[in-house]
Amino acid sequence: MNETITIAAENIIEINPMYLFRWEEPQQAHVLLYPEGIVKVNETGAEILKLCNGIKTVTEIISELNDKYSTDVTDSVNKFLEVAHAKGWIRSKS
Repeated sequence: MNETITIAAENIIEINPMYLFRWEEPQQAHVLLYPEGIVKVNETGAEILKLCNGIKTVTEIISELNDKYSTDVTDSVNKFLEVAHAKGWIRSKS
C-alpha cells in the first residue's frame, strides 16, 4: 500500500542522518550518499535540501526560495519534500 505523506507547513525538516548531502566534484553535482549508493540531485533539489537543516520549517524553506527565485515555488517545493520524505532522504522533526 503506497500512502501519500503530507508534510505540514509547520514541520521542521532535516536530512535523514543515514544520508550525507554534499557537493561531489567528479559528478559536478550535489549528491546524497548512503551505504547502498549515491543519488545525484539536480540544482533545484539541491537548493531545497540545503535548507533542510533541522531548524527551518517548511514555511520558512518555501519563503526563502520564493524570495530567491522571485516566484511562488510552494507547490514544487511541497511535491519535492513529499517525494524526498517517501524515499527516506529527509525526515520531519515535528
